[in-house]
Amino acid sequence: MIPPAFDYVRPHTVEEAVRALADGGEDAKVLAGGQSLLPLMRLRMAFPQLLVDTGRIPGLRGSRMEGDTLVVGAMTTHHDVLRDALVRRHAGLLAAATATVADPAVRHRGTLGGSLAHADPAADLPAVILALEGELVAVGPRGRRTIPARAFFTDYLETALAPDELLVEVRLPSTDGWGFHYKKFQRVAQAYAIVGVAALVRRDSGSIAEARVGLTNMGSTPLRAPAAEEALAGAGDAAAVKRAAGEAAEGTRPSRDTSASPEYRAHLARVLTGRAVLAAAGMG
Repeated sequence: MIPPAFDYVRPHTVEEAVRALADGGEDAKVLAGGQSLLPLMRLRMAFPQLLVDTGRIPGLRGSRMEGDTLVVGAMTTHHDVLRDALVRRHAGLLAAATATVADPAVRHRGTLGGSLAHADPAADLPAVILALEGELVAVGPRGRRTIPARAFFTDYLETALAPDELLVEVRLPSTDGWGFHYKKFQRVAQAYAIVGVAALVRRDSGSIAEARVGLTNMGSTPLRAPAAEEALAGAGDAAAVKRAAGEAAEGTRPSRDTSASPEYRAHLARVLTGRAVLAAAGMG
């Protein structure tokens, strides 16, 4: 289908982009890689009157270290995230999950910031950023602010970003030395995850000292699995990990759709958490 008519601007600075968003109000949308927005427009499920194309703004791509924090520009493509040496070292979980996103064509166009701002709970990267305990930096007319990932995703396809704010970077505490694994179940290759699990594990003296578990498609937002994380602390063998993984669906509200029932999604969350944590801990 052909999308409805819209105006288009291509700002050259963050300030110009913020001004265009403020002028456009709720009818303005940011165009990053376009891999989520453009299909919605073609299906006439989204009707922005103004697209603000941020693809040519310098400084929104690539990565850098600030102390022990990895900073990744919001316009960094999935392809570049995969190839980035700093990401692979300090946020290996992000690189591993990004490798499973869609297909090479989408990964060459889609961006980290675009995926997070779209806030689809079935997308892979929001749960990963939660598990990494990241922070998202936005710039708007009122200045610059930092939003913890746990407060960023507010509902289905909704975030804490104001309509006139632009996501400019993602800040991730280094997890160099942690084990990690991203595991998802999908009906066909390149499809959205029916359920996905992002696992981070820090081991000490052969046992799990700390674990973080992010859940994809287990509610209207990406989620952590605090009951499973607590139960995993001190786990020293596969049996203990599997018992702890049985708590992964605690407190979640998975949806019912043509792909799976809530009960099946809860089952998948438990099974995939066990497998992801075992792989991250080097026990599987």
